Amino acid sequence: MADPLRQPEIDYVRRNPSPLTTGTWVLVADGEKALFLRNDGDADAPNLTVFREEEQDNPPTHEQGTHKPGRFNDGPQVQRSAVADTDWHWLEKERFASDMADILYKQAHHGKFERIIICAAPKILGELRQELHQVVTDKVVGEVDLVLTNHPIDEIAERIADATTGD
Repeated sequence: MADPLRQPEIDYVRRNPSPLTTGTWVLVADGEKALFLRNDGDADAPNLTVFREEEQDNPPTHEQGTHKPGRFNDGPQVQRSAVADTDWHWLEKERFASDMADILYKQAHHGKFERIIICAAPKILGELRQELHQVVTDKVVGEVDLVLTNHPIDEIAERIADATTGD
């Protein structure tokens, strides 16, 4: 006969709230370099492996621009104003973000991944959000606004897990 005053034993199961589950893709980008990773582990012990790397040569604006900033007349006066020069370096970063969005679309369209976490520099993350197709945005389970492209893979996994679980 069971003791009515004894509390039943509760089996506590630890549930990891991290979206970094098995098979989840992770895109780590900074505007000039991107790493495509896949989690071959689970949420408790992520094991990210790089399966694709993209990089672009993006020299500073002063090496890309050839002319001095333009000037224009302010009307009938003799006064002239300068026009801001184009930031070629930033334009290349925007183009790179667009290229990454195209790659993700093609991979999602072919059913290569079901879940993805995007980790990028804040401005690049914003550009990616604008460029991503709905097929990809439906698969995004987390976003991290950190620059981690030059960090070791195990540190990337740890920082992403921490950022996506709120720890």
